[in-house]
Amino acid sequence: MSTIDLTKDNFESFVTGKELVIVDFWAPWCGPCKGFAPVFEAASAKYPEVVFAKVNTDEEQELAGHFAIRSIPTLMVFREQVIVFSQAGALPAAGLESVVDQAKALDMNQVREDIAAQEQSAT
Repeated sequence: MSTIDLTKDNFESFVTGKELVIVDFWAPWCGPCKGFAPVFEAASAKYPEVVFAKVNTDEEQELAGHFAIRSIPTLMVFREQVIVFSQAGALPAAGLESVVDQAKALDMNQVREDIAAQEQSAT
């Protein structure tokens, strides 16, 4: 599956409707972003069951602001609408594959319990 370009208009529908979405926040002028793009595209071909998407932070400043993107590229992984990974910087292919495999292996019931416990202790 090729990557999908996300905008503020289609972002929620893609993230809400899919089990696992990996988003690359990037900009056309960013050298590391250009270097990471082929790695990201190759991973999208290797994992057709995962949605790989890109957000151009120059064009989608509102989205970048919402997710507090301060450095690009930034990779963000949504599993069942929960952000389970967020990291700035380009990853090598093996690193990206590791992130995908770990996200797929997560016990989301446990993740939700952990989030609820953190929210409970914060009040």
